[in-house]
Amino acid sequence: MRVEAAASEGGRDRPRHVHAPGLRLGPVRVSGVSVEELVAVTRARLGGLARRVVPPGPLVRAAVLVPIVDRGEAHLVFAKRTDRVGHHAGQISFPGGRVDPGDADDLAAALREAQEEVGLAPAAVEPLGLLDDTETFATQFVITPWVGLVRGPVVWQPDGEEIEKVIEVPVAALLDRGSFRVERWERDGVARDIYFYDYQDETIWGATARILKQYLDLVGGA
Repeated sequence: MRVEAAASEGGRDRPRHVHAPGLRLGPVRVSGVSVEELVAVTRARLGGLARRVVPPGPLVRAAVLVPIVDRGEAHLVFAKRTDRVGHHAGQISFPGGRVDPGDADDLAAALREAQEEVGLAPAAVEPLGLLDDTETFATQFVITPWVGLVRGPVVWQPDGEEIEKVIEVPVAALLDRGSFRVERWERDGVARDIYFYDYQDETIWGATARILKQYLDLVGGA
């Protein structure tokens, strides 16, 4: 189940740290960002993040996986929704969805949904840490994002009902400032920054772009 919001609350410009402030990705090389370097920085930054936690309340709990995969350089994995789904048809998001009563926790929910949606076996994922909880006010969800490293070879199997295809994007391309833009939108009388990442013919935006921006700011920031 996908839980992306078309126009939701804007994210912060700067992530919060409590230690490991000096560890960051170095200059992006022509060959891209190595998985080893990205994983090391991710562990340090997420381990030192005073993350924002939304307490239990009226919002529906959901969880997503931010998968890192090695294709000679580090890529992040996204899923594109089919045109047949009831909400946010054709949009791009991370694998994930609603936390069900049978899920042990939000990580279990994210892994279960990733397996159902794109065929990623939970045992193939090494969890690296958590990003901030993110609300989607248009659809009344609060999303907990887990970053995870995909170990070993993987063959994506989009379910064809909710997910049309899997999209792998080089981290180096996402860190390129030319891929990022901001628009100012108003909803319910409140103006918010809406983030967009463009890659080839696809655009990542909404809640997914806010989650993505926090992660890229963490690993690429000072």
